[in-house]
Amino acid sequence: MTGALTYFIAAISNGGGAPEQAYRKMQNAGACDQNPHAEMFKFEVPSLMVGTLDSLMILSDELGKTDQIVESIVRKIEKTSLELMGRRSDLTVGGVPANRYIQQFAWDYAKYPNRRPLKELVALISGGVSAVDEELKQLQNSYIEKQAALAEAKKKKGGNLLVADLNDVLSEETMRKVNVVDTEYLKTIFIAIPKALKEGFEKGIYNLGNNIVGYGGPDWSRDPRNLGQPVKFGTLVDRHRKRGSPVVPGSLQQVHQDADSLLYTITILKSQYEAGFYEGDEFQAGFKVDFEEEFAKACREKRYVIRPFKYDPSQASRNSMALEQLQNEVDGMRSGLSRWCKTHYGEAFVAWMHIKVIRVFVESVLRYGLPVDFTAVLYKTQKGRETELVTALDAALGNEDGDEEDKDEGGEKYHEYVLLKFEP
Repeated sequence: MTGALTYFIAAISNGGGAPEQAYRKMQNAGACDQNPHAEMFKFEVPSLMVGTLDSLMILSDELGKTDQIVESIVRKIEKTSLELMGRRSDLTVGGVPANRYIQQFAWDYAKYPNRRPLKELVALISGGVSAVDEELKQLQNSYIEKQAALAEAKKKKGGNLLVADLNDVLSEETMRKVNVVDTEYLKTIFIAIPKALKEGFEKGIYNLGNNIVGYGGPDWSRDPRNLGQPVKFGTLVDRHRKRGSPVVPGSLQQVHQDADSLLYTITILKSQYEAGFYEGDEFQAGFKVDFEEEFAKACREKRYVIRPFKYDPSQASRNSMALEQLQNEVDGMRSGLSRWCKTHYGEAFVAWMHIKVIRVFVESVLRYGLPVDFTAVLYKTQKGRETELVTALDAALGNEDGDEEDKDEGGEKYHEYVLLKFEP
C-alpha cells in the first residue's frame, strides 16, 4: 500500500545497561543529523514466553515461512481490492493507513495473549489468517462464477446467430413464415452458419449425411403382386442397400441473417422403424433408429451449428430480466467483496506485524541469550535508500569490516544485530 517506503526492525542487546542507551545508539547510527538515512520510531516487543533453546531454533526456521505465507495473504487482499475498485483503494488497519499503524504499533494483548507458549501463539495467528484466506478463495470463486454467467448471458444477448438466444432475435412476424414440423418421424431444425459458408451449405445440404438413412427395400407401388410374402420383409430385406441424407427435399428455408451469420431451417427424417421378424417360432420386435445425433455430427464436421430452439414469445423479456438480475448480482457481489477486503485487510495486516514481532523476539533471544535484555526500534526510509541505512547501521552496530561475503544460511548478509526488512 505504501510502496515508496521501506521499513526495518532492528534490535540490539542492552548489555546490562539502560534501554535508553541502546535507543540513542541506534538513533545515532541511522536517524540523526550526522546520519539522516531514516526516520526512527520506538518499537514495542512484549515479554513473551521463551521456552527451550531447541524449541526457539525450530520456531525460528518456521517463522520465516509463516511470515511469507501471511504476507502473501495480505498481498492477495490488496490485489483483489485493487482489481475490484479499478484503482488503489483506501485499505486501512484499525481505521488508519498501514504505515501509521506500523509506526504506532502496539501488541494486541487481548487478541494474542503474550503468556501463551510461542508455538501456540504462532499457530493462533497463522490459523486466523488461514481462515481469512480460505474465505477469500470462496468469495472469489463465487464472484468469478457469477461473472462467467453474466458474460455468457451477454454473449447470447448480443452475439451473432451462432450463439445468440434465438428468442431474442426472431420476432413473432418472422416465425409466422416458418413452417415448423415435429412429428414422430419428421422434425424441423434450425441451423446457423457463418456467411462465408453460404454457397457450399445451400448446394450441399440435401446430400449432407448421405450415408445415414437406409432407403432400400421392396417397392410395392411398382409390383404389388408379392405384397406380404415372407421373403419381402424383416431380415430378408436389405433396408440399407440404398442410403441417403435424412434432409427432406425442398425443406430448406432462410429465416434470418445478421452481419456475420445466417439462420436456416430444414426438415429431416429424425427416425426410422426397423420392422420386427420371426426367428423360427419366436418374434423379434421391431425398433426405431434415431438419426438426429448422426446428422448433428455431420453438421459439426462442416462447421454448421444446430440451434436447439422452441419459439416462446415471452422468453425474450424473461432473458432481459434474467440478464438484469445477473448484472445486479455481480454488482452486489463486487461491492460485498470490496467491503470484505476493507474489513479483513486490517485483520491480516495486524497478524503479519505480530508475526514479525515474534520473529524479532526469537532472533534476539537466540542472538543475545537470557535473560531477555534487548531494545528494538523501527526505521522508515525511502525506497532506494535502504543500502545507505544498512551500511550506516553496520558501521555503528557491528560488521565494521563491511565483509560482504559474511552471509547467513538464507543467503542474506549477516549482521551483528537483529535486522528485519519489509515493505508494507
